[in-house]
Amino acid sequence: MSPWTLVPLVNKHKPWIETSYHGVITENMDTVLLDPPLVALDKDAPVPYAGEICAFKIYGQDAPFEAVVLNRTSGEGVLRASSPVDCENQKEYTFIIQAYDCGAGPSGADWKKSHKAVVHIQVDDVNEFCPVFREPLYKASVTEGKIYDSILQVEAWDQDCSPQYSQICNYEIVTAGTPFAIDRNGNIRNTERLSYDKQQSYKIMVTAFDCGQKKAKEDVAVHIDVKPVCKPGWQGWNKRVDYEPGTGSRQLFPKMHLETCGGPLSGVKAMVELQTSHIGKGCDRETYSEKSLQKLCGAASGSTDLLPAPSPSTNWTASLLTDSGRDSDLIYRFDGHQAANVPDHLVPQNLTDQFTIATWMKHGPSPGLRAEKETLLCNSDKTEMNRHHYSLYVHNCRLVFLLRRDFIQICDKEWHYYVINVEFPAVTLFVDGVTYEPYLVTDDWPIHTSKIDTQLSVGACWQGGEVATPRFTQYFHGSLSGLTIRPGRIETQKVISCLQACKEGLDINSLESLAKDIKFHFNPAQSVLVVEGEDVDSINTAMTKVSYINSRQFPTAGLRRLHITTTVQCFGEDTCLSIPDIKAVVMVLPPSEPRITITGSNRLVRPANDLRGPLGVAPFKELHITSTVMKGDSFSGSRRPGVMEVMHNLDYCDVLVIGEELNPERESLEIHHSALLGKHLDATNSTSGISIYGVDSMAHYEQALRQVRYRNWRPATLSERRFRLTCSELNGRYTSNEFNLEVSVLHHSAPVEHVNHMAAQPQYMRPVHHPLMIHTLNSHLSGPAPPAATVVIVVCIAALVVIVVIGVYRIHTTHQEGSREDEDEVKDTEEEDWDNSALTITVNPMEVE
Repeated sequence: MSPWTLVPLVNKHKPWIETSYHGVITENMDTVLLDPPLVALDKDAPVPYAGEICAFKIYGQDAPFEAVVLNRTSGEGVLRASSPVDCENQKEYTFIIQAYDCGAGPSGADWKKSHKAVVHIQVDDVNEFCPVFREPLYKASVTEGKIYDSILQVEAWDQDCSPQYSQICNYEIVTAGTPFAIDRNGNIRNTERLSYDKQQSYKIMVTAFDCGQKKAKEDVAVHIDVKPVCKPGWQGWNKRVDYEPGTGSRQLFPKMHLETCGGPLSGVKAMVELQTSHIGKGCDRETYSEKSLQKLCGAASGSTDLLPAPSPSTNWTASLLTDSGRDSDLIYRFDGHQAANVPDHLVPQNLTDQFTIATWMKHGPSPGLRAEKETLLCNSDKTEMNRHHYSLYVHNCRLVFLLRRDFIQICDKEWHYYVINVEFPAVTLFVDGVTYEPYLVTDDWPIHTSKIDTQLSVGACWQGGEVATPRFTQYFHGSLSGLTIRPGRIETQKVISCLQACKEGLDINSLESLAKDIKFHFNPAQSVLVVEGEDVDSINTAMTKVSYINSRQFPTAGLRRLHITTTVQCFGEDTCLSIPDIKAVVMVLPPSEPRITITGSNRLVRPANDLRGPLGVAPFKELHITSTVMKGDSFSGSRRPGVMEVMHNLDYCDVLVIGEELNPERESLEIHHSALLGKHLDATNSTSGISIYGVDSMAHYEQALRQVRYRNWRPATLSERRFRLTCSELNGRYTSNEFNLEVSVLHHSAPVEHVNHMAAQPQYMRPVHHPLMIHTLNSHLSGPAPPAATVVIVVCIAALVVIVVIGVYRIHTTHQEGSREDEDEVKDTEEEDWDNSALTITVNPMEVE
C-alpha cells in the first residue's frame, strides 16, 4: 500500500449523554439552566465528523424548547425556549433529547445517535399579576350596640402560579378613621359599638396584598348598614341549602333561632312548607314505567296501560302530544284536539264487579265560558248508537265516573294521582293515596244488550253513531300519565300509596332529643310540618332539627322552595308579635350519572344439533353488567376525578333481533318462568325479540339474561343469528351500551356422491381449491368424461371432503365443549276468567248521555 493511500473514515461509536436532566427556566425568559450541563461525548473523537457532535434533537408533544450545539468538538450544547413560556399556562415540561454525531464524512452519512435522555423543566414564577377581589362590592348589616367578631369576609385571589405570589397574605382598610378592623383572612369587625342614630351606614375601601407584597390593582368597596336594635323574627338561617344526592337527611336551619325581643310568650307555632309542585308530577317520585312501578309496589297483575310509550306494537299513542318533562317521565299533554282509540285486542272485554282505574292528571280551569265535558277515558258504541258504557271525565272542575259520585276540585293545575276502585256496588276514590269521602253513588239506567261493538278512547269520547260522520267529542284539556285499567281486581291502599309516594320530603332528626312540650305533625306527603311549643328555646332546638331528605339514588336536580310561617302568642292575648315569613330554597345538586356497561363474548359458535335440542342455546351465558360513576375527591386542595363502581337497579333489558324477525314456525327466543322466580321481573317476547322488565338489581338481571334461550328446530339454512341487548335505569333516563352478539351455526356435512355438491361448502370451512377438483369441474363442464374415470374422481373427492369436514368439526367441538350448560325448566302461569255486569253505576246524575 502506498503511504499516500487515504483510509476511509468509519463511524464506530454512537454519542453518549446523561440519562436525565433537570432544568429551571424563569417564565418569559428563554435561557434554561440544566443540571448537569448539556454535553455529548463520542468515543470516535478526535476523528473528524465521527467524533464530533452535530445536533441535539428534542422529542415531545408541543415542547416549546430547542437544543443548540455550541461546540462540535467538545459536544457542548445549550437548551433554550423556542417560544414564550408562561407558568400560568404550564408549570412543568418533560420531553426526550438525543445527540447526533456528524457521521462518517462531510456528507453526514452513517450518522449515529445517542440513547434517549429524559429532560424535566420547571418554570419559575414571576410576580406579574395583582390581587383581584372576587366581588365588585361587598354589603353587610349589623345591629346597633353589638360588637361582632366578624361582620363579613372579603376575598381576593391572584392569577400567579406559585404559592408565593398567588396567595393573599394581607388585607388592609384604606379608608382612615373608621370604627372597623380587618384581619389577614379578610374578616371585618367593628372596634366599637355602633349607633343607628349617630350613623346609619358606612362605606369603607379595602385593598389586598399577595405574599410578594404586590398590592391589588383596584380597591373594593364595603357597605355596612347599621340597623336599629331588635326586630322580631327568625335569624341565623341561609336562603339556600345545597343537597347532595345520597347524603340522607340534611339539616335546613342548623343555626336558626327566633328573636322575640325579650317579651314573655305563651306559645309559638311554626309551619314549614316544602313546595315541590314544579318537580316531576308534584314532587320527586320514581320515574320507572307504569308496569315496573306496579311490579315494584306489589300491584295485582293484569293491568292494561292505556297510554304507553309509542312503539311498533303500541302505535296508537304516536299521534298524541308528549311532554316528557324531566328524567324520562312519560307525560301526554292534551290541548282539546288530540285523542286516540285503543285497539280492540287490548281493551278488557269484561270489567266484572271488581276493577280499578288509575291515572296521574294535571288539570286547570276549563277553557271558554261554557264548561264542556272533558273526557279522559270513554267506552262507547263504535257504530249505530251513541251510548257511553263507562266514562271518566271532568265537568265543572268535578271528576265524574259513570258511578256518579260527589265531586272534588281538580282545577288547581297541580298533579294528583287518582284511583277508582270499583267493588260493585261499592266505589272508593283515592286522591294522592288517601281516600276521599263522602261521595254519592246512585243507580243509572242499564244499557240493553246489543251486538254493537264498543270503542275505548283516551283524551275524548268516540261518537260513532247518531251522527253523519263518526268523530271524537268532549276533548280533554290537561296532562295525563300512567292511565291504566285493571279488570277483575282492586288495588289495596298500601299499593296505591306506594305508586304515588313522594321520595322527597321534610324530616326531623333526633326526635328523642326534642323537649316534652314540643308537638309536631306532618301531612301525608311530608311536605308540610307544623311545630308547636310553649318555650322559645325548645322551638329553636326543634327548628334546627328540621331536615330535607330525598331517598332517590338519582333525584331530580333543581330548586325546592321553603316557606315558613310563624304565629306567636302572648299571655292573655291571641297574638302579640308579628314574625316575618321566611322564604328559602333547597338546591338539589345533579347526581353523578351512571355509565351502564354490558360486556361478554360477542360471538357464540354452536353445532346445529344444540339449537335443535329442547333447551337450545344460551347466547348471553357469559354476560356481565356493571355501572360506574365519575367521582371527585379532594387531594392537596384540588379536585381529582376518579371512576367508582356503583350498584343500582335496572328497570328493563331488551334483546332485539337484528335482521329478519324470528319465524315462530322454526325458532324462538324465550326465557322460562322459573328464571324469574324470586325476582321483581317479568318478561314479554315477540318475533322482534324479548323484553325483561321490572325494578330489580343488576345481579338479578344478569341471572335472568343468562337464562334466555334461543332454539331453532330447523337450522339447516341458518348460518348465524344476530341480537342486540340494551338495558335501562329509570325508564330510559340512563341507558347502557348496545351489546351485539352473533350466534353462528356449525353444520355437520355428510359424504357427497356428486362432485357438483362441492359448490356449496360448509360456511365454517375455508375454500379448498384442489387442482384435481378444479380439473374435474372444468372437464365436466367442457365435455363428457369416460365413465370409469368419472367414478374414480368422484370417489377421491368425496373421501377428501369427508376427511376435511370431520377434522374441522372435531376442532370446533373441542373448543366449544367447555361452554355448554343445561338448565332446568318449569311450566308457567295461569290466567283468570271473570264475568261482566249488566248494571251500570253513575255518580252525580246531572247529565244524560
